[in-house]
Amino acid sequence: MTLRVAVSAIVLAITATAAGESQVPASRLSAARAQIEQLIQQSGAADVAVVWQPLDAKPGEAIRIHDTARFHAASTMKVPVMIELFRQVDAGKLKLDDTLVVSNQFHSILDGSPYTLSATEDSDGEVYKSIGKPMSYRDLCEAMITVSSNLAANVLIEKLSAKAIQATVDRLGASGMQVLRGVEDQKAFDAGKNNTTDAAGLARLLEAIAHGDAASRQSSATMVEILKRQKFNNGIPAGLPPDTPVAHKTGTITAVHHDAGIVYAMRPYILVVLTRGLADEKTSDALIAKISGAVAALRP
Repeated sequence: MTLRVAVSAIVLAITATAAGESQVPASRLSAARAQIEQLIQQSGAADVAVVWQPLDAKPGEAIRIHDTARFHAASTMKVPVMIELFRQVDAGKLKLDDTLVVSNQFHSILDGSPYTLSATEDSDGEVYKSIGKPMSYRDLCEAMITVSSNLAANVLIEKLSAKAIQATVDRLGASGMQVLRGVEDQKAFDAGKNNTTDAAGLARLLEAIAHGDAASRQSSATMVEILKRQKFNNGIPAGLPPDTPVAHKTGTITAVHHDAGIVYAMRPYILVVLTRGLADEKTSDALIAKISGAVAALRP
């Protein structure tokens, strides 16, 4: 064997070893999946969907449980609203510091009839103090994501349009997320016209943000920082070592509770957990935290 061939063989061996060390073994993935499935069974939930996937995942290196099952999206649909906002900023259609007057009158997609939101049924009351006054797109987006303001979301959806938001979702390859309307459109809800998602679609949106592909790289990085300022942290973050950065968005309605985010561990990954059928939010929080802990232990 010549020296050049010998050196090449060594380099190939080192490369192969490094690649092997950077991938979670199939046996560990199988064990983690079994643990998650046991947690789901013990929880009593009607349905749970999970996607775990490293940002640098190798082929087959993922956990997917019922990842195409459809769920009411709840407030996770605010993630594509944010993405569309930043894409319109990138296109020069508006600026984050531009303002618009906050209104609490919206129109049902069913028949165009007006409806309003109630501050007592929203997770944030601060935006209601600005009704009739201007707020910047930046502040509306911050409230929509970090404290899940329904009013901020509806103001943005009315401006951006649900059709434009969905078109962006489809272009990103995340059609498992369907954004039809604003929040609390009761007539549409009664007619079964709801915003829905599956875990695969939501994971794809987060992946696009993490890789800088959801909008421009700068806008995607800004979205990550907004998601990191999330105030509801009893789900995914609660299952992680303290101070692990998580860029995530929760979603909650009656007996539906989700959490989906980018976990910036030593090896960053996407985690999406969608739950249905648990009336007590503390129970669903605990389940999501336990699933988060189960995948946090995965190491190459």
